Amino acid sequence: MMRWGAALGNISAKQKRMENKFPIVCIGGSASGLDAYIQLLQNLPADMGVAIVIVNHLKVVSTQLHEILPRYTKMPVELISEGLFIRPDRVFIIPSQRDLHVFDGAFRLKPTSKPQGWPDVITVFLRSLADHWDGKLIAVIVSGYDGDGAAALCDIRDVGGITIAQRLDTAGQPDMPASAIASGCIDFVLSPDKIAHEIVQIAASSKPWI
Repeated sequence: MMRWGAALGNISAKQKRMENKFPIVCIGGSASGLDAYIQLLQNLPADMGVAIVIVNHLKVVSTQLHEILPRYTKMPVELISEGLFIRPDRVFIIPSQRDLHVFDGAFRLKPTSKPQGWPDVITVFLRSLADHWDGKLIAVIVSGYDGDGAAALCDIRDVGGITIAQRLDTAGQPDMPASAIASGCIDFVLSPDKIAHEIVQIAASSKPWI
């Protein structure tokens, strides 16, 4: 198995440092989240220099988002695999039954640390981003059950990131964005189309990142 600190093929240390400065948008959701993902992607340009990571927490079934979402964006959509290098202008999808981390400019997958009860994969990934990503961070919590992600939003804010929750009256299942709002660490509460607009503005203000 690849060690987390191992070099990634022909990617130089300088390239990694440069690549590590572009923004990452983590979109976390669950039940009824598909509609929000679609609306977001339909309103995001394909060349804004941002990596989109969709962390949809599934308990048992395999994700099909990497097959569905290419219909709604011109960005390449990839199912995350171990060691996949993170690049801008792409949409990355977490596989089921895995915790997602980022280290040395690449995705790292581990068996889920919470096999019973509601998953906390969004919280795990957001905390990893706060610890290991140099670029601007945008955390977006959309429709879903439970409160995954809420516990890590203050961590994102503490490193200068922006946090956004879906407006409750636009969410099929408002539990997850409601928990995010209750954390006290949400900067914006917006409908999905307005979230996309805010992401574009934040991405533009973050340039240049090299």
